[in-house]
Amino acid sequence: MRVDFYQLDDDGAGAGVLAAIAGKLAEQGERLLLVSEDEAQLASLDRILWEEGGKTSFLAHGIEGQGRDADQPVLLSTRMIAANSARNVALADGSWRAAALDYERAFMLFDDSTIAGAREAWKSLGDTEGVERHYWAREEGKWVQKA
Repeated sequence: MRVDFYQLDDDGAGAGVLAAIAGKLAEQGERLLLVSEDEAQLASLDRILWEEGGKTSFLAHGIEGQGRDADQPVLLSTRMIAANSARNVALADGSWRAAALDYERAFMLFDDSTIAGAREAWKSLGDTEGVERHYWAREEGKWVQKA
């Protein structure tokens, strides 16, 4: 199980990195569950995935409960239940959830307001057998692996 921690700054890079992650997974035929308890954030991410989907100009996706959840390559949800059978989960709201360990790969996005929880998750996962941790931060506009 792999967990990638992405430290966001104040320039709105979170939506961009989520679109990039979702796009790469889609190219590999993988599915993603994108989770946030903030419904306004999910609505914003929904719009961004339509606008910044890369080669196809959008990323096929849906919001849980709006129909055809099982068919969605990317499913946005407030819950940790992958109705789309995703093996990858992105925690967009900066809150770690232990249920993320049920997936093959988790992406934890956090900023200054959620850094304490991210640090706590990083430390606790260091003691968890079978978990590989990676930490990413932006330098000069590029994502660089720091740990």
